[in-house]
Amino acid sequence: MWPTTRDALLREQERLGSLKPPPWKPEGHWVAGACFACYPRGREGAGQAGEPCWAAAVLCAPEGVRQVVVTGKVSAPYEPGLLALREGPILEAAVRALPRLPDVLLVDATGRDHPRRAGLALHLGAVLGIPTVGITDRPLVASGQPPEDRRGACSPLYVQGELVGYWVRTRPRVRPVCVHAGWRTDPDTAVAVVLQLVGRFRTPEPLRLAREAARAARAASR
Repeated sequence: MWPTTRDALLREQERLGSLKPPPWKPEGHWVAGACFACYPRGREGAGQAGEPCWAAAVLCAPEGVRQVVVTGKVSAPYEPGLLALREGPILEAAVRALPRLPDVLLVDATGRDHPRRAGLALHLGAVLGIPTVGITDRPLVASGQPPEDRRGACSPLYVQGELVGYWVRTRPRVRPVCVHAGWRTDPDTAVAVVLQLVGRFRTPEPLRLAREAARAARAASR
């Protein structure tokens, strides 16, 4: 399911980016999840092949929060736009280790904001077969002005005239986040999901919990 070479990934991204899967909307009761991967502290450079990785997945269900952490080594170095080659398999493994798949998954990666319109957030959703939303601190290739300083304020992100996501101010007086359309989600649906999942912090709660779990597992491995 995951390409193992750069050329194969480029072809798969072109294919995925051209697809128009049926849209998902957050109506009625739905359960959110999130996944996040982290690496050793103090490493040099952007990331090399063979590095240890801690990948956490969280399910925020009515009966409580469930979380899992999967550890392993990544087989590819970091390269912008090719994150799926590095993190795709281990993030999939973490999400599949949950008691059940969420109805929508937040991913620390871009979606349609990508040269081939198929960033890791979109690719992971296609592999898992569930809707996804990407959350990042900055755009990959999209451009747009930050929103005004109030909770819920949004401003569009475009790639070659195509709306691919939004800057979203989840809390006043803090930096906005980039919210990306992913697998089976459009930009407006992605924003609606994120704003429903934001609590006291800048980052939506499922993704914040996944980040904490991955970093805690890394700290415990020392």
